[in-house]
Amino acid sequence: MDFSADFSADFSALPETAFIHPDGENRDAISSLLKETLDLLIETLVTAESRSPLPTPLALEDWAQLPDCSVSAKQLLERTRSQLHHSMNAAHPGYIGHMDSIPTTMSVMGDLLVAAVNNNMLSVEMSPVFSRLEPLVLKQLATEFGLGPQANGVLVSGGSLANLQALTVARNVAFDALKSGIAGVAKQPVLFVSEVAHTSIKKAAMMLGLGTDAAIAIATNADSQMSVSDLQAKIEQARHQGQQPFAVVATAGTTVTGNVDPLGAIAAVARSQNLWFHVDAAYGGAVIFSPEHRYLLDGIEQADSVTFNPQKWLYVAKTCAMVMFRNFDLLNQQFRILAPYMNDHDEWPNLGELTVQGTRHPDILKLWLSLQHIGKQGYAAIVKHNYALTADFVSEVQKRPHLALASQPQMNLICFRGTPNWLPESGWDNWNQALQAHLLKQGNIFLSLPVYRGRRWLKAVLLNPFTQKAHVRQLFEHVDRFASTDLDAERAST
Repeated sequence: MDFSADFSADFSALPETAFIHPDGENRDAISSLLKETLDLLIETLVTAESRSPLPTPLALEDWAQLPDCSVSAKQLLERTRSQLHHSMNAAHPGYIGHMDSIPTTMSVMGDLLVAAVNNNMLSVEMSPVFSRLEPLVLKQLATEFGLGPQANGVLVSGGSLANLQALTVARNVAFDALKSGIAGVAKQPVLFVSEVAHTSIKKAAMMLGLGTDAAIAIATNADSQMSVSDLQAKIEQARHQGQQPFAVVATAGTTVTGNVDPLGAIAAVARSQNLWFHVDAAYGGAVIFSPEHRYLLDGIEQADSVTFNPQKWLYVAKTCAMVMFRNFDLLNQQFRILAPYMNDHDEWPNLGELTVQGTRHPDILKLWLSLQHIGKQGYAAIVKHNYALTADFVSEVQKRPHLALASQPQMNLICFRGTPNWLPESGWDNWNQALQAHLLKQGNIFLSLPVYRGRRWLKAVLLNPFTQKAHVRQLFEHVDRFASTDLDAERAST
């Protein structure tokens, strides 16, 4: 039926390509625009190595003004090209400073496609395919982690939300707080977490109405692993002070050093003390796909909940994170808030009723595409390569007496710093900061500069599959050149 005769709205101010017409009327114009866009995307990524890993910032003030009339697509693409070329360049093999990397091709495609259909993960009705695909895929992943037949999970926008949701369920289970909250609880609820755990745990404690002090820090050893004896002591101390412990959080892949807490031993303490056991495996969970290294996660199968971010070591484009529960039905019992404006489905839940977020992007497509396209063997090969590079990197650090490791790496993350004996220790932080700047400017290598145990350290995350041994050699050639020049300057000054 032709509806054109009834269409009287004046849209003359709109550009031809403002929307993709459902009747295909502007198909050629849309095809041309998308081709230009894809050309820009491809150009940006295949030339990534020719740009700095961390380009200089771009002035955006003039572009931020809201226009009265349409700006041409050609002009917008040119401005976008400039923005892309001045953005963090994680595709560069020398970008090794954070847990960010090049995305899988399929996850880029997946994001484009789900953006076009614009489904809403709030309900099955609003996302009839992806609302079913998500629990099917996440159940498989929960099985990989050994969480048992009743386990499943939900996707959320980042590890912070995953940790928040896990601890919300833990709190509700412990204090029957779903309806009445914790205002009437006689004893202060507290949880226990490593002193080097991600800040999202304290943030979760704050948002749960407990306060950041309720996240009691547990001491760590020289390798940033939680002390089980200190955990036991702090639990006893909390009970003695009239507090009510309800959860313990372990980390598999700490943010600064990439270390793994003793999961099995912590699980045993949690079980003996009747505490919820949560594992933040946002980064380290990926080694579940590595036959050689999955032993690092021994004990995670005993967790009540697990955070895992495929947007990190599985290379899925942001955002893609999840929280898995050993007993998934607890979300129905201790978290679900029904949306009466949505149809109920007995077999498939409305995921927006089970998560912190209501409206949510269908991230499951890019995760499913990546897992299908790369497969377990593909991910295992990448992880193996990352570990081989890590061994080379650690060897280079250990060859140099003026460099020191923060811990013995367990993953593909190395935290180290310069300790030049020709300078007083008070000058070492500045030396490391200057080395970071030298590596970026002279070598197109970006290392981050976190504060760890009160000092500045350099952090390398060997995540990019295109980072090779040659890049590691080049990095240390620049380190040696910087150290030699600095030592010569120090000698000359004295």
